[in-house]
Amino acid sequence: MVDTFKWNNPAILRGLLFVSLVVLTVLSIATGVQDFSLAGFLSGNGEDRFIGLISRIPRTLAIIIAGTGLSISGLIMQTLTNNKFVSPSTAGTLAWCRFGVMLAILFAAGAPTWMRVSVAFVASLAGTFCFIGLLQHMRFKNVFMVPLVGIMLGNVVSAITIFIAYRYDIIQNITSWLQGNFSLIVKGNYELLYLGLPCVAISWLYASRFTIAGMGDTLAISLGENPHRIMLLGLSIVAFTTSLIVVTVGSIPFVGLIIPNIISMLRGDNLKGTLPDTALLGSVFLLACDLAGRTVINPYEVNISVVVGIVGSIVFLALLFWRKRP
Repeated sequence: MVDTFKWNNPAILRGLLFVSLVVLTVLSIATGVQDFSLAGFLSGNGEDRFIGLISRIPRTLAIIIAGTGLSISGLIMQTLTNNKFVSPSTAGTLAWCRFGVMLAILFAAGAPTWMRVSVAFVASLAGTFCFIGLLQHMRFKNVFMVPLVGIMLGNVVSAITIFIAYRYDIIQNITSWLQGNFSLIVKGNYELLYLGLPCVAISWLYASRFTIAGMGDTLAISLGENPHRIMLLGLSIVAFTTSLIVVTVGSIPFVGLIIPNIISMLRGDNLKGTLPDTALLGSVFLLACDLAGRTVINPYEVNISVVVGIVGSIVFLALLFWRKRP
């Protein structure tokens, strides 16, 4: 008797995600306004090779790295807080990143990109710890109350950011960080994203410790771990990765929220086992949304944050109803 197909089979799921990633990567490289031939690129045609190396391949790599980084950041935050509705967007991390970028523009307009990343990292890390501190003082840590606190905190920070930007006439300068956009990615202005790859490796190495830290201080200490040190490492990874993405391509919502939840429903909560699947699905999801944004009103383009916001909200509502099923 033939076994029925099971989505939660690790090998089948990972294989499907990998094949989808390869197919979408090829489509992403081949899609665009400028005439481009993949065969011409492979055969060494000068114009096709120039377009591919300068624009198409850098954009595709940036999408893959951003999808991987955001989804893994969401997975780490959900594990450390033991709450499935916490992510860089619902914990206010993205808002604090934008606040940091605004400060960098305000006080050092000509600052290099690495300095903006540094300021955004410090601001997002401080803001994330502020969120964690608020959680520790909450008497009722309802599964829905925790992300609501993060969303309210993020909205307050975003309002302050926009107010200061309007006050000092720099709102146009920070617009690119308010909405994610891959259309400006070319060779030479996305390479900082590669710094997020070591964070992915560290996340995999410390996956078991993140799981232990998420179970509570008492259990973590009894198992010989330092929960505060692990929390600092995990949140630093989240803040640094998010800062790189926000400074390079802008804010992208929902990826860190819905992707870990989908993988959790299919594979369970084994962080070390599901981390590769989470990274693959995050890249596949962002590539698919980017392709949709580039083709729906071709030759124009819809910002990736708009497409992800629409698709992500629908998927999130579907996940909520799915989890409520008996």
